[in-house]
Amino acid sequence: TDISELIQSLRHGAFTDLVREYVPAESVEEQWNIKGLEAALAAEWQIEMPLAAMIEKEPDLNDEEIVERVLAAADALYQSKVDIVGKESFAGFERNVMLQSVDSHWREHLAALDHLRQGIHLRGYAQKNPKQEYKREAFELFGSMLDQIKNEVIRMVMTVRIQSREEIDAAEA
Repeated sequence: TDISELIQSLRHGAFTDLVREYVPAESVEEQWNIKGLEAALAAEWQIEMPLAAMIEKEPDLNDEEIVERVLAAADALYQSKVDIVGKESFAGFERNVMLQSVDSHWREHLAALDHLRQGIHLRGYAQKNPKQEYKREAFELFGSMLDQIKNEVIRMVMTVRIQSREEIDAAEA
């Protein structure tokens, strides 16, 4: 269950970030881009949500409730995939996706750190402490790597198309 808890946490983080791009926290309806959010959910995640209709029906809907509804839709889509293949099989798939993503991004991160190390001495010309600048920039690179891993893993897990046994048999025939 560790991997599924981690994936759930990553999924909720990724979808909360997505909603916050279109519906900022503690904002009013005039600041929301509901059509943009609906389009992003449909195009990037295959989640069809009539958010504009929901808001029309329930004018008191606030930004937090929109986040909760999107998370619920993402959870339902995820669960539908798990239900097709079973919890153990899907957890194995998630583990492999996570390991591949961490492996490739970690290699890129090490290469980026090496590149940063080679050019860090130039910060001295800008009256900056190269050691402090290296620490700061390396920390930013690490944070960026974690975000990339999160987004890649969730995109793979959420958009994987699982074929039923009937579809596989039909394709083979």
